[in-house]
Amino acid sequence: VQIDIEPGMLSLRYPMEVNLVGDSAETLKALLPMLQEKPDRSWRKTIEDNVREWWQTLEARAMQSADPVNPQRVTWELSRRLPDRAIVTSDSGSCANWYARDVKIRRGMMGSLSGGLASMGAAVPYAIAAKFAHPDRPVIALVGDGAMQMNNMAELITVAKYWERWSSPRWVCAVWNNQDLNQVTWEQRVMEGDPKFEASQDLPDVPYHKFAELIGLKGIFVDDPERVGPAWEEALAADRPVVLEVKTDPNVPPLPPHITLKQAKNFASSLLKGDPDEGSVLIDTAKEVLSSILPGHER
Repeated sequence: VQIDIEPGMLSLRYPMEVNLVGDSAETLKALLPMLQEKPDRSWRKTIEDNVREWWQTLEARAMQSADPVNPQRVTWELSRRLPDRAIVTSDSGSCANWYARDVKIRRGMMGSLSGGLASMGAAVPYAIAAKFAHPDRPVIALVGDGAMQMNNMAELITVAKYWERWSSPRWVCAVWNNQDLNQVTWEQRVMEGDPKFEASQDLPDVPYHKFAELIGLKGIFVDDPERVGPAWEEALAADRPVVLEVKTDPNVPPLPPHITLKQAKNFASSLLKGDPDEGSVLIDTAKEVLSSILPGHER
């Protein structure tokens, strides 16, 4: 069932069985009298158990070791530390995978993702706009290093120019520095069966935290997984906007909930063709798969 005030949005992403045009609040009010309470709670309990199991799986994946930091851990550690009324923006790329999976947006918070065409470079402009619209609220931008090099570094100059006008300085840009256009690298492997093409995928190593310090912001650098949580606490308590740069492992796979046979075949094919990161890709994938099977709960 999909409710949308704009008819053109109905069944746009996925075909729905029931499409309802209208304001969501008013439509739900009209539907409530039609509901009949079901004494059998078995279906609800199944869903609750599945959701709880999925969160356990995500935590197990995030806590797996990597070289040096598991990218999932960045968002997992953020989620439990998100301040009330926080606004979170996410860029396109693999950071959007971790944002979608690991960040719990609680009541009163807001989240923005570069949807539609999934254009890179949106997270920092979104976060700047959010801070001007709500200068008293904490704002966090989640950005990959590809989008950072595209335009988001330049956007930080705008933050440096205006942040002292904001009633609260809490503004954080987290950067996944993995020196890889990671989303496309994994798409090439899993969708096309092609190994990583270094000429188009490799990115130069840029000290984003030092650039932040150069223009008057606070910079934090993390390459130790045990420092990720404390670094978030430091960033969210800072007296000025912060760039939190985390050195993450590009070879941790963004495993989908269900892997198709075609995806598995393509992935195997990409490695057989000579992927430059074959060894670490195999190790990280094995860790992620095992953590999904054995995260400490019953199957």
